[in-house]
Amino acid sequence: MEWNEIDSLLEKYFNGETSLNEEQQLRDYFSTQVPAPHLQQYQSLFGYFDQAKLEECPKQLPIFRTVKPVRNRMLWWSAAASIVVLVGWSTFAFLQTTASEQSDLGTYEDPKVAFEATQKALSMLSTQVNVGIESVQYIEEYQIAKNKVFKKPVTKQQGS
Repeated sequence: MEWNEIDSLLEKYFNGETSLNEEQQLRDYFSTQVPAPHLQQYQSLFGYFDQAKLEECPKQLPIFRTVKPVRNRMLWWSAAASIVVLVGWSTFAFLQTTASEQSDLGTYEDPKVAFEATQKALSMLSTQVNVGIESVQYIEEYQIAKNKVFKKPVTKQQGS
């Protein structure tokens, strides 16, 4: 095979335009003949393909030996998580049903008893509101005293 023909086949090969037959011609050329000096750099490339064909894969790769225990652990973790979720949901449902059975909604049959309970609740609310109002009054007194002590300088208004 001539150098010009090999050069054109290499150009087509690197452009991705060769057929399988042309690629086989290149492999044959670089494996059987001593290539031209300017083509020797490609000999290792095509020699690699022949060498890779001869390599055999070991029967069992080491990575596959470690996969089974990991898969086994994942199975156990999934089962444990499912049990935790199930127990949590069951506990929540149980507590909700017992709470709804025990809760007194504050309904009264007798109007007088309902009126007295309402007055008692409003009295407690009024007491708490009055405490809050007293606190606000102390703050207002503090503001008045602070303004007397720290008088702000009077600024001249522009335009007057």
